[in-house]
Amino acid sequence: MGTRLCAVTPPQLSFESPLHSAPVVAQVHRSGFVESVHHGVIAATADDGSLVLSVGPAGSPIFPRSSNKPVQTLAMVRNGLDLPDNLLSLASASHNGEVFHREGVLQILAAAGLDERALQNTPDRPIHEPDRHQWIAEGKPPSSLAQNCSGKHAAMLATCVVNGWDTATYRDPDHPLQVAMAQTLSDLSGETVAATGVDGCGAPVMAISATGLARAFGALAAADEDTPEGRVARAIRAYPEFLGGTGRDVTGLIRAVPGLIAKDGAEAVYAIGLPDGRGVAVKIADGNQRARAVVAQAALRALGVDDDLSALDPDPVLGHGEPVGAVTAVGLNA
Repeated sequence: MGTRLCAVTPPQLSFESPLHSAPVVAQVHRSGFVESVHHGVIAATADDGSLVLSVGPAGSPIFPRSSNKPVQTLAMVRNGLDLPDNLLSLASASHNGEVFHREGVLQILAAAGLDERALQNTPDRPIHEPDRHQWIAEGKPPSSLAQNCSGKHAAMLATCVVNGWDTATYRDPDHPLQVAMAQTLSDLSGETVAATGVDGCGAPVMAISATGLARAFGALAAADEDTPEGRVARAIRAYPEFLGGTGRDVTGLIRAVPGLIAKDGAEAVYAIGLPDGRGVAVKIADGNQRARAVVAQAALRALGVDDDLSALDPDPVLGHGEPVGAVTAVGLNA
């Protein structure tokens, strides 16, 4: 008697996401033919936090994922975290897992009297291909140290030590550290956190709108250096390689544009702050990273940013190993 296959009914969502109605913001061209499109959300804010550019449901909540990290770092600085600038940038990082990243994480932990066993982020191998290949060749298993969020987790642990908070439960949404992060995100975004989920690394991820995210980054970028906000922005500008690493577009963008800060995030999020207080946030609805940078580039051009933005140039569309097309932004003056 043959095996009977049963259909599995997927769970039904209780609501329809505003992302369902997001407009097309990028096209994928192959040999002169539009092969695919990406829908998305774009928000840009002025130095007073008001919305000056909006595409799609810019006021609806999204998970900014790792684009929240500089604001989370600000919460830690406000609560006593004191690190040199390179390690403060690492606290905001989704790093490559290169040697200097891993060494920096160990420095943060050691200064707090801890070691890598205290890290609770999801074990992984380095993102950076040469380091990843070497890691695998050496037979090393995935580790929390090599995973891209280890800088943030080390800094979270260090902040707990400074305040006498429990280090075993630092990922709990009700932990004083996470409460402080939610308060700081609300403060800078001008919004109440709309939802809290579990990020890829195991820490809470908190939802705000693209408008709120842009507003938060504009506030960070324009802050005086003697403020906690300014310290975080200064660290990112001075050490963008600790924020990302070799070959990362976010690192190249920060290096190229004086005063700019930025942070990429999973599921195709990009947040950018300009030194005059303007902010930009991009979310590609389907989470595909290939459209994220080119749409962010177009948004910056639409705001009149005329610096070198080549770090955000998309990879070409290939056919038989040769360029036959491109990903282009739609609906903005790119």
